[in-house]
Amino acid sequence: MTILKEFREFAVRGNALDLAVGVVIGGAFGTIVKSLVDDIIMPPIGILLGNVDFSNLFFVLKEGSKHVGPYASVAAAKEAGAITLNLGLFINAVISFTIIAFAIFALVKVINQLRREKPAEAPAPDSKACPYCCSQVPIAATRCPQCTSALD
Repeated sequence: MTILKEFREFAVRGNALDLAVGVVIGGAFGTIVKSLVDDIIMPPIGILLGNVDFSNLFFVLKEGSKHVGPYASVAAAKEAGAITLNLGLFINAVISFTIIAFAIFALVKVINQLRREKPAEAPAPDSKACPYCCSQVPIAATRCPQCTSALD
């Protein structure tokens, strides 16, 4: 029974719940970034580079046993049993990683700025120097207690 009690305390503790929410949101964010890269960013880049479809940019290292190439796509090559070097999928993954890393960097930067405490203002001075004898005198004093000079 104590193990169940300890587990319940762990599961409902704020850190575990925060981690669970972060993982779910991170997965959803990863899906959005993958769609951004595959559907928005890479098609124009492919057109600029001569109608290259990066998701199907691959090199056959070894022909398939079921069917000999050329293969129209990575999926067709895999179905034929070919061994491929999937350069386009790697490029998409690098771009996705870069976008996610930059988004996390920006988020951490904003959070760190919010966490920084503003420097406390220096307290108003409670004493001043006597212009005649240079001893410290309370701000409200009109006469120096050391040299009895009249102060402004």
